[in-house]
Amino acid sequence: MIGFWIVAALMIAGVLALLLWPLLGAGKRATSSTGRETNLSVYRDQLRELDSDLAAGTLDEAQHRVARSDLERRVLEDTANTDVGAPSITTQRSTVGVSIGVAIAVPALAMALYFWVGTPAGINPPIQVAENQQGHQTTPAQIEAMMAQLEQRLQAEPNNVEGWVMLARSYAALRRFVDSSAAYAQATALLPDNADLLADYADVLAMSKQTLQGEPEKIIRRALKANPDNLKALNLMGSAAFERQDYRAAISWWEKILKRVPPDSPAAKSISNSVAEARSLAGMGAAPRAAAPPAVAKISGTVTLDPALRARVADTDSVFIFARAAGAGRSPPLAAMRKLVGDLPLTFTLDDSMAMMPSLNLSSATSVIVGARISKTGNVMPSPGDLQGFSQAVNVGAKNIAITIDSEVK
Repeated sequence: MIGFWIVAALMIAGVLALLLWPLLGAGKRATSSTGRETNLSVYRDQLRELDSDLAAGTLDEAQHRVARSDLERRVLEDTANTDVGAPSITTQRSTVGVSIGVAIAVPALAMALYFWVGTPAGINPPIQVAENQQGHQTTPAQIEAMMAQLEQRLQAEPNNVEGWVMLARSYAALRRFVDSSAAYAQATALLPDNADLLADYADVLAMSKQTLQGEPEKIIRRALKANPDNLKALNLMGSAAFERQDYRAAISWWEKILKRVPPDSPAAKSISNSVAEARSLAGMGAAPRAAAPPAVAKISGTVTLDPALRARVADTDSVFIFARAAGAGRSPPLAAMRKLVGDLPLTFTLDDSMAMMPSLNLSSATSVIVGARISKTGNVMPSPGDLQGFSQAVNVGAKNIAITIDSEVK
């Protein structure tokens, strides 16, 4: 069986070499056979798909970074060989990204197809397998034949959604976008409200038609109707608007993505670049910088109970932790929180969100006294018999304030 896997690995490597060589050389041939503007248009389309794949999660951050860097390098090489200034490449698609997809998809496809339509049991007799594989070389034509077998199986099982999706993604990895679109059409007919499938369908259909306008955009809208938060569909809608030079609409769609992804993620950075380009082309200038959120005043520390008093309270008794302005006597608390004796000892943080009144908060004071009180009745107002403890006056913003509940309310 080990011999089979070695031979299989060598054959897959050979197929990858046949498939990846023309893909990795595609950029150079395009430069020599077409004009610079055509190349840049292709690059733009390539990065659009790359960004969509990142937003959808089909490419991880490392693959996206490698593919994007390679794309930018190739664009710089193009612009270095011409006297005409290069337009922005924010929304381009990378050939290396496709190569990565092929490198991942072909072995996975080969294995999946073998275990589905092949004879996995045949790998058990190693001598027989070695004899069958000897002198045999897998070719792209044989991969096509395996996919044809899958198509035949799907004709007998037309409701096999997983099969249609596998076939669609396999064709897409091989850049057979027309065939991929047809398979996605079958899959989405069986799952008409699956936003992920609809977004993938729109993407490959756009690649086959070389435009997002028309039917691809209609499918994208179906995806967004099924799931308004689908990141790939939002990105594609922005790209469709950008393609027809409706830059304000593109900005609107892309900014919806920025609200849904971490601000420091690669997806956010890529989409931000797209928004910046659209704003420039729309004559809107750079986006205004968001105002820094106001600082939230807070204090923090620990509350403990004197062990000598532990027998006088129950775990379910209330513990009120509060802060008052220093020197203000029994004024209303600037911030307060409620815990239970069973939580002691505990670490606390009081901030402006815990104010009793919006205008009377920690930010309105310079120094405060922090107190902690145990109430058997659960009453926020102190009563005789309650246990309490206080800090010294501390500045707002202080940390590591230590409070010990060690006295009784008289």
